[in-house]
Amino acid sequence: MLHISKLIPQGHGLAAALLKRAGHVALDWDVRQKSRFDATDSADRLLGIFLPRGTVARGGDVLVAQDGSLIKVLAAPQTVLKITHCPNHGTPFDLIRAAYHLGNRHVPIELKPDHLKIEPDHVLADMLRAMHLVVTEVTEPFEPENGAYATGGHFGGHHHGHDHDHDHNLDHAQVHTPAPAAVPDAQPPHVHGPGCSHHP
Repeated sequence: MLHISKLIPQGHGLAAALLKRAGHVALDWDVRQKSRFDATDSADRLLGIFLPRGTVARGGDVLVAQDGSLIKVLAAPQTVLKITHCPNHGTPFDLIRAAYHLGNRHVPIELKPDHLKIEPDHVLADMLRAMHLVVTEVTEPFEPENGAYATGGHFGGHHHGHDHDHDHNLDHAQVHTPAPAAVPDAQPPHVHGPGCSHHP
């Protein structure tokens, strides 16, 4: 068994040639949010993963074994609910409302510009359909957002390093320059006829 206790977010700093030769392991979201688990990689090697508590593995991260082996993490496709706005009666703003209500329930959500994804839940699916959203069961990788205060700077599967060797005066001016406060009014709720259905 290969013992692994280190994870490099998105393989940051590793040479492309090393990453190309690395094996991989496909893990679903339920496993990737655990700190300790066993898995089998693409070379049929048994992996014993013991990461720091609270570590979440994302697709594109790289595990480092004690012998120096590198193993890329792949987000395995899994059953999820894909949520889109109704093209006939809704607007993209409906997705913001949905994200708000799901967030209040502390549901893991993957946010995309044109859709949301959550783990299967028939109660939530019924709630979303009642909000005139389209809910479809699909099999895709699932990468939900980290909390806003998640540690490690590993947010939503994207490693974003901050370089402080830049002009802070410029940044300060940009941050504090007033911006227009106009916000478009939300559309009033619409009325559906008997033929309107949001079921897949």
